[in-house]
Amino acid sequence: MRSRMPLGDFLVAYLKRAGVRHIFGLPGDLVMGLFHRFGREHGLEIVTFSHEPAVGFAADGYARSTRRLGVVCVTYGVGGYNVVNPIAAAYAEQVPLLVVSGGPGEAEQKLAGVHHQAKEIEGQLRIFEEITCAARLLAHPERAAEEVHEVVRAIFAEHRPGYLEIHRDMVNAVIPVPKAIQDWDGRFPRPRSDPRKLAEAVAETGARIRSAKRPILIGGVELYREGAEGDFLRLAEKLRAPVVTTMLAKGVFPMDHPLHMGIHIGPFSPPPIQQRVRNADLVLAFGTQLTDMNLGASRPQVRRERAVWAVGQRVNVSFHQYTEVALREFVSRLARRPLPRFRDKVRYRDNLTRTPAKAGSASRLTVNDLLVEVNGFLASRDAYHVFAESGDMLFGGLELRVPRGGLYFAQGYYASMGFAVPAAMGAQIGTGVRPLVLCGDGAFQMTGPEISHAPQRGLSPVVVLVNNEGWGIFRPVSPRTDLLEIPPWPYADLAQAWGGVGFRAETRAQLRDALRAAHETHDFVLIECRVRPGDLSPITRRYIRESARKSRAAVGRGAGAARRG
Repeated sequence: MRSRMPLGDFLVAYLKRAGVRHIFGLPGDLVMGLFHRFGREHGLEIVTFSHEPAVGFAADGYARSTRRLGVVCVTYGVGGYNVVNPIAAAYAEQVPLLVVSGGPGEAEQKLAGVHHQAKEIEGQLRIFEEITCAARLLAHPERAAEEVHEVVRAIFAEHRPGYLEIHRDMVNAVIPVPKAIQDWDGRFPRPRSDPRKLAEAVAETGARIRSAKRPILIGGVELYREGAEGDFLRLAEKLRAPVVTTMLAKGVFPMDHPLHMGIHIGPFSPPPIQQRVRNADLVLAFGTQLTDMNLGASRPQVRRERAVWAVGQRVNVSFHQYTEVALREFVSRLARRPLPRFRDKVRYRDNLTRTPAKAGSASRLTVNDLLVEVNGFLASRDAYHVFAESGDMLFGGLELRVPRGGLYFAQGYYASMGFAVPAAMGAQIGTGVRPLVLCGDGAFQMTGPEISHAPQRGLSPVVVLVNNEGWGIFRPVSPRTDLLEIPPWPYADLAQAWGGVGFRAETRAQLRDALRAAHETHDFVLIECRVRPGDLSPITRRYIRESARKSRAAVGRGAGAARRG
């Protein structure tokens, strides 16, 4: 960096210093100058897809898997508005992304209307203010470098997206770069704890553990975001107590570890997990967010007086609250304390029914058996990262047990369909690890064709596509199933046409053979698994049934209130 330099050059130098190596985007006339500035720099690679939503999801998968900043570059209006949904998802799920958008120059803004403009020129900025932690229009050269630094600092502090809008006549504007930014080392300090509060929170938690007889640990997604999963693992192994994780945090604790009991999702957890959590005299819930998905759309099963709940910068020990205590420091300090060892017998639990596969059986494949076969495949292969699409596979994916070395990703809270395929490709770009994708046919028709970009980038995702001929997750509750139908695409044939390999599987044996063949090929693979239209994963059935019951009850209460009124 120099003391004075064009804004476009400064942004390139700044992002490279922040560790950015890939820019996910699509060109457009109002961002073309900046887009080419990124593209001509050695050390920055531009990754393009066919549509902006895939760009956003790919950057999300890249950021989740690498824990680095994901960067999205789009044009103004038609590009910016197209990427709103993926950025809203990243905000809800606390993923660090930076969106850089172009815009019309000052002379163009004086016209009656600028192409790509929806309402006021500032309309896009205002929309992104709602779905980012910091948003700036870089309109003043003397402040531009500091505003970039402020937005990126906020992204790393809050683990949420930020937004920069750079109109095209500003790209070459020469800006001053303050000395502090010139000397910046590319890192941001983590929030630190108040040492007195930290010491007291750790001491009180240690005392609670020493007086406990049947503790259990619940791992949440913030452990991964804060890089505290290693200390959490050390704490669990020191205590020898059972560990469950939440829906958002599947994989934050090694899924094949002997202390891992499974996934806790409130009343939809396997009964032994529900019982173990209810019977615990101490619940150590670290990094766990209270969302409807994590709780199974019900009230917490954890009694507050028996819990230590650490999230963000706060630790609650029963009814005592400690603020300004960073999760990472709290778990690290607790893992180093002398603590008792417990002797629970831990057995992994899920919701699957396991029946032996009969040789030569022509029985039609079920979603349950599909998940059993994928589990068997993962258990006997090198590490894969697994991406689960929203819909039935969001719940079905909870039954997968990914061996150590593989990570698991899903939008467990925002749950936008169309996430998994582009996110998996973004993750493979960032990590080099081959992804396996669980995806329904409906979601695949949204963004699945982006897999056609895989060959030119040397990407090799394995997509296990569940073809139940429509929006299957809504069939149990929709009075109009004809509205849930989608066109019957020839998925396996499309994979071949796009430069990959396609298989069809209608039995367990065919799926097992297809997975084996997929592992042995270096191309991307799509396995079309045909199941009956009404078939769903075990948790999905229960979740939909309970959601429908609550909906009917709410309607009944509303009708009763109206009559009383």
